[in-house]
Amino acid sequence: MIEKDLTRLLELVQLDFLHKVFSQVREREGSLSAMEVFSLVVIQSLDCPTIGQFARFIGVSQSNATYKVNSLIDKGYLLRLPSEDDRRECRIAPSEKYIGYISHLEKGFIDVGSRINEALSPEAAAELQEILPKLADEYQTRLRKD
Repeated sequence: MIEKDLTRLLELVQLDFLHKVFSQVREREGSLSAMEVFSLVVIQSLDCPTIGQFARFIGVSQSNATYKVNSLIDKGYLLRLPSEDDRRECRIAPSEKYIGYISHLEKGFIDVGSRINEALSPEAAAELQEILPKLADEYQTRLRKD
């Protein structure tokens, strides 16, 4: 029942992530909303997308995406990088401020990974290390189709 175990793992990872996001979201000027955190995670995962690519991925208009991006740039969480190929185009990338913010969210996952690695035999750890990239590749293929 790999499907059931993967679903359970995904739910737990999502819950952990969402718990951390909502515990860090504050109602004060300059802080990030949950939607802004999700937008930043998407931008980081898309690896320096254009605003158009970001807009298409989240299913909003280019002007709506530009508004979101400009707000995140103003708050210091994103950088606008001019394209080397086309000066009319720019890419967006997480800033150091965001990298520091997200490292708190990723810490729990890294801790769990370390504990699992220590608990497994070297053979089992090697097998898991072989399986995890295959899972990631399957999800990446799925995302490209959507």
